[in-house]
Amino acid sequence: MQEQQTEAVAETSPPTNLARDIALYTVVRLAMLVAVTAVIALCGVPLLVAAAVSVVVVMPLSMLVFSGLRRRVATGMVHRAQRREQLRAQLRGDRENTDDEH
Repeated sequence: MQEQQTEAVAETSPPTNLARDIALYTVVRLAMLVAVTAVIALCGVPLLVAAAVSVVVVMPLSMLVFSGLRRRVATGMVHRAQRREQLRAQLRGDRENTDDEH
């Protein structure tokens, strides 16, 4: 069902800057990891244990908090895959799989 929603969004929304979105998503998730690690470490927990606990906590939390950005990345990846398939179809000479732009 998630794939159908992503495909539906991909068909209606314009393509975005995928590299920027991936970089931003990565940076905000790492920042959240560092912040949660620092909070846990300030409570007297050893740094390595705090980091391990933070990874487990931040993974699902970031999917909820940054769901819009995650959807943008998924949509961008779908657009990229569709465009790549169109280009491959053009290289193969398939007319039925490509949008005639000429």
